[in-house]
Amino acid sequence: MTEIDVPNSPGKFISRWRTDGPVDTGTLGNWKDEMAIESWLMIAEAALFLDAAELFEQLSPLLSPAETATIGLVRRRMLGDNKLEQAIDEAIQVAKNPDTRDLKLEGRLRMERGLTKFENGDIEGAKDDLEWAELRLKSVAKASRDHDLSLLNRAALLMATNAPLMALNVYSEITRDGDHAHETIAISRLGASRIRASMGHMFDAARHAWNAHDHAIRAYQTNMAIEAGTLFLELSLGAIDKNSERMKVQVEAAKPRKVEDPEPALSVHPDDIEGVFDWCFKNLPATNSGEHRPDLRAMVSIAKNLGKLNYFSDLFSEPDEVEDATLAAMIQVCSDDDDHVKIWGDRLSVLTLI
Repeated sequence: MTEIDVPNSPGKFISRWRTDGPVDTGTLGNWKDEMAIESWLMIAEAALFLDAAELFEQLSPLLSPAETATIGLVRRRMLGDNKLEQAIDEAIQVAKNPDTRDLKLEGRLRMERGLTKFENGDIEGAKDDLEWAELRLKSVAKASRDHDLSLLNRAALLMATNAPLMALNVYSEITRDGDHAHETIAISRLGASRIRASMGHMFDAARHAWNAHDHAIRAYQTNMAIEAGTLFLELSLGAIDKNSERMKVQVEAAKPRKVEDPEPALSVHPDDIEGVFDWCFKNLPATNSGEHRPDLRAMVSIAKNLGKLNYFSDLFSEPDEVEDATLAAMIQVCSDDDDHVKIWGDRLSVLTLI
């Protein structure tokens, strides 16, 4: 996969401030321009989340009234306040006021209100606000962080209300050749892959999982890349063919189909299987501990099917490190050694009695 320089971001801005700061406001402005960060609000949010209180206080006077109202909501949510609908309404009024108007933030705040309504059980109100927010953000800030979030939130709401085909349509609006963030593309393709798999469209499901894996790597989202990579492998294990075109070629050649067009057959070159498996294995966390390890469960299951259990010899020899009972049971079933079967049976007994 392609290696990409770590992009400029609010988080990188905070790192620079910790290394080279504190500095005066003029220097902060130069940094912001050099790093092409869109707004002070983005940096102020990062300062809140990354506990850079001194920088946050320095930035606060630079925020517009609408940004100040928005950061107040962020702060309240961080402190655990979940009764925010009135505060969001007040912030929307600031963003709508002709003297303090901010079209982008009005879209974001309507999205926030939609999410709050969903949490409170007002599904129709949530749909209205999320659709309104997405249309506004598409018109004034297409492919921005907030527009990406509005699309993903709309799709999530549709999935939660049992409308997967409508969610799939929303995911299709997040194009790979547009300006959307790699993380957004990865999340959308993971969702699309699962929907397609549930419909029996295995080629499209595998194609979307492949793209999710690729874009998650580009976004430095290792856990998501492993999740997408193992999904691709699970979908492809029964369709390995050395005569297949490489998946990258198949993905680039894929075109929208008419209703009457046949579903392409899934066929995956073994080198693609090897490449994704090796990447996922090399990027697993160093520790095998943790009560919920779906990454290890998936990889062990795939390794068994590919005849690669030798990759996990260290894992198999260290039962005391494993805290996931399902993983322990899988390892016990995979072992051919009677002594190992007993050892892992003992470990499973300990875990299930806790």
